Formats: sequence, structure tokens, C-alpha cells
Amino acid sequence: MSSLQSQQSLASTLPTNLPATFMKEITGDFAPERELGRSVFGIVYMGVLPEGDRLIAVKRLAENSSVSAGKTFETEVTNLMALKHENVVELVSFCHESQKKVVQHNGRYVIVDVIESCLCYKYLPNGSLDKHLYDTTPINWYTRFNIIKGICQGLHFLHKELDGPLVHMNLVPSSIWLDDNWVPKIADFGLSRLFGQEQTRMYTVNVKGHNGYMAPEYLYRGEISTMSDIYSLGMLILEITTGEKNCAVPEDRSARKFVDNVHQNLKTDEQIIYKYPSLDPNGLQQVKACIVIGLKCVEAERSKRPSIADIVDKLNGKHVEIFEQADN
Repeated sequence: MSSLQSQQSLASTLPTNLPATFMKEITGDFAPERELGRSVFGIVYMGVLPEGDRLIAVKRLAENSSVSAGKTFETEVTNLMALKHENVVELVSFCHESQKKVVQHNGRYVIVDVIESCLCYKYLPNGSLDKHLYDTTPINWYTRFNIIKGICQGLHFLHKELDGPLVHMNLVPSSIWLDDNWVPKIADFGLSRLFGQEQTRMYTVNVKGHNGYMAPEYLYRGEISTMSDIYSLGMLILEITTGEKNCAVPEDRSARKFVDNVHQNLKTDEQIIYKYPSLDPNGLQQVKACIVIGLKCVEAERSKRPSIADIVDKLNGKHVEIFEQADN
């Protein structure tokens, strides 16, 4: 059976809701050596299906986490199973099961209900983007450019092609997974918010996310909109383009120092050519476009950021008004 046939049959052979015992069986009881990656919500493991020749990625959510609780979890799973796009990871199944567990509390043993929650995705051989961005043997520029374009196409689908925008809220290198052809898939939808058709923003007092990727209006006011994703996307684009890590610290939670360094160190053709000496003229234009896009996306004022449609047009070589001033 070919890899493609195996993947296509995977979704049809797995039941919708899998028991916790099956999750433990296929991951070797969540063995450390099966770990594929980590996120703010849990750990991703390689699962080997009973046939022995097919793999699946199993994300085990933290016990009783807010993401795994009741209606929120089931709503998220329903939304994710409806997402079908080349650049969005495909959810094929899940586990959500209450189990009795004996724990120690105030010197006594008590029995509590613990929710075992797992999300099952198609296995992607190249793992998450963060494992490749900062390598001593980094992926080449044209692969990086195609990864940027793929992420933007996936985000366009989430923001523009559903009944209402789906705001991801967690666009970071570890939430982008790569298949064997380096095609990026947006994953890790634990913070995502589905908007109504006429809705443009919402607010929360429960601000969660990674330092360095949260938009200022979300970080300090709890304001959520598609522009929250655009800010995170800008940081991602700058990291992918430069190969440098966004190392935000508590006193610089919006990573302005990282942004300033990119602006200063890659603002001329000479600086870009020095960093990428093997680029042809087309590649040079791509790098310049990505830097312009990335810097525009991380504007502190949300109204100055481009929409995902503007970004996709710019990546496809079109002239987009919001970028014209930045180009000069």
C-alpha cells in the first residue's frame, strides 16, 4: 500500500471516538521515546496502529486541562473535523473518556474522575517547524518560502473561506507541522475561536499564549480578532526568513527587540545578499517581500496590519497598497 493510500484509508478505518486503552496501546503507554513534540496543551506521540505499518500522531492533552473540559473539547473537535485544507492538519479521531484514579490529597487517598483527552492527526514525517528553523544545516530558502506561502494559504482558509472567521490564536513554530514534501500544516487549535459572520472581535480575561507571538492588544487588553493571528504570522514569517529565533523575555513579551534587529540588519539589498549569498534575483525579491510582510504584520497598531488576503496577494507578486509605503 502506498503512503497516500495508507493515509486515505486511515480516516475511514479509525472509529470516531477511541477508547483510552487504545490510545495507550498504540503509543506504548505514552512512552517517552515515542514523543514527537510538545505544545502548551500537551505532548504529541507517535502511534503505531495495530496493522503495524501505519502511523498516527496522538496529542495527549494535559489531564483535566481547560481545553479538554466537556463541551469546549467536543465543540473544538467538531470544528476541527470539518476543516479540510492542504495546509491545515487533518484530525481523524479523538479520545475523551472519564476514568477513576486514586490520588493522594491532604495525606489521604481519594478517588477522583480524570478526563483522558487525546486528538489524533495524520502522521507528518518531518515533525514540527521549530525542529528545522534553527538547525546548523538549515532548510534552503526556496523551501522556506514555500512553507511561508503554505502557512498563509492555510490561514486564508481559516479567516476567509469558512462561514465565519476561525482565529487560531497560537501560530508559533511548534504549531506548524510538515509532511514528507515540506508542505506546512497548521495544527494546535487549542486556543482557537470561531467567530460569527458579522463578528470582528471578542474579548477575554484569560490571556494565554507564547511570549513573543501575542499581539499587544491581546496581551494587554484581551482583545481577539483576525489581526491577532496576523501579528503571530508576522513573527513566524520573520523567523522563517531570517532563521533566527524569537527569544522573547518577560520584560519584552511582544519581542520588539527581535523585530528591531530584523529591521536594522536586513533593510538593504547588500545586507540580504550578505546573509543569502547564493540567491538569484528572484530569490532576493522573495526575501525582500517576506521581510516587508513580516514587519508590517507586527505593527503595534492592529489597524496598520494587512489582512491575510493582502499577504497572499503580495506573496504572489501583486502590488498591494498597504505594503507600498513599506517598500519605499
